[in-house]
Amino acid sequence: MLVTWLGVHAPWINADRLIRAVEAQGSTRVRVFWAAVATWLHTDRRLAKLATDADAPRVDLLRVGTAFQTKRHGEDARFSAGPLRVPANVLRDRAEDVLGPNDLARRHSTYRWRVIIGPSYGADMWAALEAEPDLPAAELARRAYGSFATAWQVKRDARIVGKTSATTRR
Repeated sequence: MLVTWLGVHAPWINADRLIRAVEAQGSTRVRVFWAAVATWLHTDRRLAKLATDADAPRVDLLRVGTAFQTKRHGEDARFSAGPLRVPANVLRDRAEDVLGPNDLARRHSTYRWRVIIGPSYGADMWAALEAEPDLPAAELARRAYGSFATAWQVKRDARIVGKTSATTRR
C-alpha cells in the first residue's frame, strides 16, 4: 500500500524530510527501497538524492522466491529500472486502496498546507500552528523538524494575516 500511496501523493511529500530520514537509516535494504522509489519517480527531481544507491547491485525484494516469481509473472514495471528486483503481482497496486489528494487534504491538516503552499517545513509549521496557535517559535521548529528561522517567519506571517485565530475556531 505504501508504494501505491507514493504513486498518488509523491508531489506533496516533504522530500527534504524524507531524504534526512533515509540517510539516517543503516539498513541497506531500506536505502535500496528508497533508491528504487526515486528511480521509479525519476521525474520528481526532489527525490534524486535518494537514488544514490541505484548503482549498487540489485537487491531482491523477497528473501526467497524472487527468481521463481519473476520468471512466472515478470517484474513490477515500477521497479524494473531500479536497484530493487520486485516480481509483478507481489505488491498490490490499487489506487482505490488509498485516499485521493482531495479527500486527504480535507482530513489531514499538514497535507492540506502542503497542497496550499508546497511540500516544505513551512507548510508543516503552518499545520502545527493551526493546531496550537500559541506555540513558541523554538517549539514549532522542534515539532516540525525545521529551523528556528523558518518557524520565526511562519509565526510572524501568522500574526500578520491573523490566520492562527481564524483557522482554529472553525
